[in-house]
Amino acid sequence: MFKLSSLPILRASGKRCLGLALAGGLTAATMAGCAPIVDTRGHMVDSDRMETVKIGQSSREQVLQSLGSPSATALFDNESWYYIGKRTETLAFFAPEVLEQQVVIIRFDNNGVVSGIDRLDKENGNEVQLVQRTTPTAGAEMTFLQQMFGNLGRFNATDNRGALPSGGIGRR
Repeated sequence: MFKLSSLPILRASGKRCLGLALAGGLTAATMAGCAPIVDTRGHMVDSDRMETVKIGQSSREQVLQSLGSPSATALFDNESWYYIGKRTETLAFFAPEVLEQQVVIIRFDNNGVVSGIDRLDKENGNEVQLVQRTTPTAGAEMTFLQQMFGNLGRFNATDNRGALPSGGIGRR
């Protein structure tokens, strides 16, 4: 008859088995925390679906059926549709890295037929640097403690009708 205690791993001391199990669990948890998170935002157009859109042949309805609703349309004439998408990868606490970025611009003529298709990718984009200036506001700069204790003693007593005793706004 086969006994479980005859296996070499189970013959080791209980503390050693527990230590090995904890070390294995900790290693697995650490490795799971290092897995990158891939995030897709917007509308990434597949090249297979893009092949169904033909210049001079496809109508707005056909583009809508093939590619879906656009991310944006032209502001003034509705003659251009924009499909905008971005795929990023984030590893642990680091800043996201852009894997793929695309903008597909489909232009229509006055009859609603595709007159042009442009594709822009990550290489066509420009990184915009944010300005770190702040706009000054009127008034005094107050510390946290001044804000917390600044209103102490500024409360007026009211009677039970909500009127101020000095004949203020709530007086009848």
